[in-house]
Amino acid sequence: MTFNELGLSAKVLQAVEASGYTAPTPIQAEAIPIALAGRDVLGIAQTGTGKTAAFTLPMLSRLEQGRARARMPRTLILEPTRELAAQVEEAFSRYGINHKLNVALLIGGVSFGDQEAKITRGADILIATPGRLLDFFERGKLLLTGIEILVIDEADRMLDMGFIPDIERICKLVPFTRQTLFFSATMPPEITRLTEAFLHQPARIEVAPPSSTASTITQALVASAPGPSKRETLRRLIRGADSFKNAIIFCNRKRDVALLHKSLLKHGFNAGALHGDMDQRARMASLEAFKTGEVDLIVCSDVAARGLDIPDVSHVFNFDIPVHAEDYVHRIGRTGRAGKAGTALTIVAPIDKKHVAEIEKLIGKSIGWLDGADFSSLRADDEAAADLNSDSAAKPLSPRTARRQRGRRGESERPDRAPSHGRESGRAPVQEIAKESSRGQRKPAAAAHRSRPYSDADDSPVVGMGDHTPMFLLRPVRLKPTKATEEQE
Repeated sequence: MTFNELGLSAKVLQAVEASGYTAPTPIQAEAIPIALAGRDVLGIAQTGTGKTAAFTLPMLSRLEQGRARARMPRTLILEPTRELAAQVEEAFSRYGINHKLNVALLIGGVSFGDQEAKITRGADILIATPGRLLDFFERGKLLLTGIEILVIDEADRMLDMGFIPDIERICKLVPFTRQTLFFSATMPPEITRLTEAFLHQPARIEVAPPSSTASTITQALVASAPGPSKRETLRRLIRGADSFKNAIIFCNRKRDVALLHKSLLKHGFNAGALHGDMDQRARMASLEAFKTGEVDLIVCSDVAARGLDIPDVSHVFNFDIPVHAEDYVHRIGRTGRAGKAGTALTIVAPIDKKHVAEIEKLIGKSIGWLDGADFSSLRADDEAAADLNSDSAAKPLSPRTARRQRGRRGESERPDRAPSHGRESGRAPVQEIAKESSRGQRKPAAAAHRSRPYSDADDSPVVGMGDHTPMFLLRPVRLKPTKATEEQE
């Protein structure tokens, strides 16, 4: 089958041919004719199979008739992340090169005034994240009564990330007669029930089993001890990877992204970072550097796991195994796209066994161990060796922390003294201090403060700041004489 058989307009076919595509993917072949007919679509296909073009191409064909009015866009595309929204905008720029259509992008981290100017001029196609879209609507800058086509991309992610109230509100703001298109890689039964409220007799298109992974991706697990040893394992995998070109590395938390990025740079790797706390300009710059080959590695949170189309990614490394099994499908889908081969390696610690079992249950097959080395191959001293090979030298303990640790172990304050109790303990009894004072032999306060060791095992009451009195408080204070004191003298 070719694109000529799908019923697309001549302008769209010219743009597709100029992009170098000749045959549609299965999801495109089934979804495009139904979308052109105006029916609602629920499309389920594994990531990397061309879902974006499945709604972009028929939308362009239908928008050739008519023009948008000010503040009243004709179509609305909702995306869960800014990066996905920007990627869809690029797709419309590529396929709509022969159309004179206005495309507006409403995402956070970008000037509000520039976006408002595009909406005011009139937008045929509006691509937005839910938060920024509702912000425009509440300010009275946007009307949704002219929406003809509503697209919810990555539907499971939109609903699963807590956007359900926003999606429900937006669906009530757009006309009831709209055409609604849902596209996603995974569609759990509970999410499917929610879509029944948004779609009207949809055509369910399922070109691959739900939550399946592409056959072009080679998957494997890599056993590793937790802690710093995981970073050493990752570096070993990168250096020894076959046919390595570039790689996306996924972490579960944003702070782990920053830590791993710093570690890779320290060890001489050419790496970038991408997570939700970065401003939009830095996020786009980092992503563009990876696309153009300026950096070979990019460390990401799950903000980059959904739908990003980065061509020719040879490897995906899961530094942290995803907590939600569905995220595994999206992560490894960044490689092996458009029929090309890819490799996905997941670093697994013993504590991650239950997450591995959930992933294998979801995708319907077991994932083998790299070179057959499972947890039994880990040495008992792996964690100790990892500490010695950590990225930075261990920070010396403060005197206070060291004293506390020795106190918990029952060790003496000085190595040449055995643990003692009672009158020979580290802190002198109150009676002895009083006796020394009566003999005129008591040490100055500062000297006593420095010489008295501290131990958590000592249960004697602490007065004031105890041993932690700052030295400047122990200095004698000289007061200037006042008139009252001079008169008394």
